[in-house]
Amino acid sequence: MKAIKLLSAVGLTWLCATTLHAQETEIELDPITVTASLHPVSSSVTGRNIIVIKGDQFSKLPVNSVDELLRYLPGLEVQMRGPMGAQSDIVLRGGTFQQVLVILDGIRINDPNTGHFNSYIPIAPAEIDRIEVLKGASSAIYGSEAVGGVIQIITKSFAAKTGQKSKQLIAQGTAGQFGLLNGQFGGFYQNGNTAVSGGIISNNASGQQQRGTRGYLHNTSASVSINHYLDPYWNISYRSSFDRRDFAAQNFYTTFRSDTANEKVSTFWNQLKLAFEKEHQSFSVNLGYKAVKDQYQFNSVGTPNLNKSNLLQGLAIYKWLAASNTTITTGSQWVNKQMTSNDRGDHTLNQAGSFLIVDEKIGTHATVSPAIRVEWNERSGWQFVPQLNVSYKLPYWQLRGSAGRTTRDADFTERFNNYNKSFVQSGSIGNPDLASENSFSYEAGADFFGLKNLKLSATIFQQRFTKLIDYVTTPYAAMPRKENLSPTGTYALAQNIGQVNSTGAELDIQYSKKFQDNQQLWATFGFTWIDSKSNNTTPSFYLSSHAKYLANFNIRYTVNRFSFSLNGLYKQRTPQTSTAINADISTDYFVLNAQLQAFVYRNKVSIFTQADNLFDKQYSDLLGSQMPKRWLMGGFKVTL
Repeated sequence: MKAIKLLSAVGLTWLCATTLHAQETEIELDPITVTASLHPVSSSVTGRNIIVIKGDQFSKLPVNSVDELLRYLPGLEVQMRGPMGAQSDIVLRGGTFQQVLVILDGIRINDPNTGHFNSYIPIAPAEIDRIEVLKGASSAIYGSEAVGGVIQIITKSFAAKTGQKSKQLIAQGTAGQFGLLNGQFGGFYQNGNTAVSGGIISNNASGQQQRGTRGYLHNTSASVSINHYLDPYWNISYRSSFDRRDFAAQNFYTTFRSDTANEKVSTFWNQLKLAFEKEHQSFSVNLGYKAVKDQYQFNSVGTPNLNKSNLLQGLAIYKWLAASNTTITTGSQWVNKQMTSNDRGDHTLNQAGSFLIVDEKIGTHATVSPAIRVEWNERSGWQFVPQLNVSYKLPYWQLRGSAGRTTRDADFTERFNNYNKSFVQSGSIGNPDLASENSFSYEAGADFFGLKNLKLSATIFQQRFTKLIDYVTTPYAAMPRKENLSPTGTYALAQNIGQVNSTGAELDIQYSKKFQDNQQLWATFGFTWIDSKSNNTTPSFYLSSHAKYLANFNIRYTVNRFSFSLNGLYKQRTPQTSTAINADISTDYFVLNAQLQAFVYRNKVSIFTQADNLFDKQYSDLLGSQMPKRWLMGGFKVTL
């Protein structure tokens, strides 16, 4: 039955993409991207597999948060613990969730405490201009954590160019089952040299029934930004945002029956950018400060874990068009990470890096882009990180390849989780002696543009890890530190796994057409196969949790005053069981969301009805973290 559903989804997308006749395109199939090379170029000359989605898709698809939008993009696996922004782990190409770097307008937002917070992107959807997903190794440019890939959110104000005029206002309200009350509001305004944007999104629900608790959530993000051109060459941009998540976290991190946890995470983000661009050169300085307060309470009688982290960073980039076919980009980065915690202790870590990228066009069709980075970490020392990207572009084809080294240092949770407590009965234990993990990754792929409004991308890849960091079930006798542990406890120790090889293939389809009679179709589809092999006899936790087969898709069809949207995913993975809480990870699952929208005033004001998990599937992405079953809702949308 699962295979039939999967084939039906694939067939529907392919049918839409091959049988309809178009007049004009809605999206660019070879968009401009800045993520692959730090300066604007067409994706077809980067040598990389890149997905670009416009920010306005957020209001057109059945999604309620940014991580839900990412969940249905081709090739992304988003392992959700809770809905609507409660908590999600982002996985690319079968690695662990800490191996994806998330960037907001050029600088990292990955939290030094834990990669579990990487999906807490402190931005209102109204501010998003586009999202760029760069798949594969990127440490030569971005440093630590850019192992499986990079997700960059680019906002309207920071992307604004001088001399333009534009304004937009959006509002949406949603109500539904289980006490659901969601809302978002925001806008963008530019008049000449100044652009301003801002907005808020808030998702709230009493939640569906879980094991003795309800899966409640109160998640709110608010942001505001401004970009001002001082003259035709200099501009300064600033953003401030606040993000708060308050949610039920039962069995998010454990499979204990006594777990009735809740968690509150507050984020304060500030970003300042000064940029110069004139003729053949450009220069920018980007500064960021992030403060996070995390309070996690395992149950009503336990003492909450209180973790406070700070991330301070600076990034300077210089680009020079050295010749008509040669662009040189260089830069330096400094990052300071801090933590104070009653669970993990107090810690500080500094790291820095410098990089050089050369984009060389050879003849009419070929582009070669070597990059090197020198990375320093005060704990693990110096590392040299090289990478090479090549592309060969023909009228209807792009052939591409990439090879490079990656690196990642352990976060504070991997090093010190449960280290500062007086007694730990069972659970995940940090390891201060973890070495940095390294890998060598290579890929080859092709993109086909031969049919109008349709892009097909196929890629094969392999990642060869050494010292990969993950949690492994470890008996008490083998624990390196036993001071606060119980001889009868069950523990998962963060360890460096000797060797892990992940081999895979991915297929991405992007399609968009606009027809006569006010009809429009937009669709994306992705299929990924990954096979991971380890020399570790005991399977590690997060590495064994990724999907072996993953298919995800979006479809939106508009005709006259109606719009119908579907998104869904199929996942096959290793099954797991916990008898203590009567939970399991099924071999596979298929989940589908649907939305029907009717415009009541031109294309400006509409009402909609939506069903999340339309087939009422009971499933979990991670053992014990029960995802909601069918959830019905409806509301209104205004776009002016």
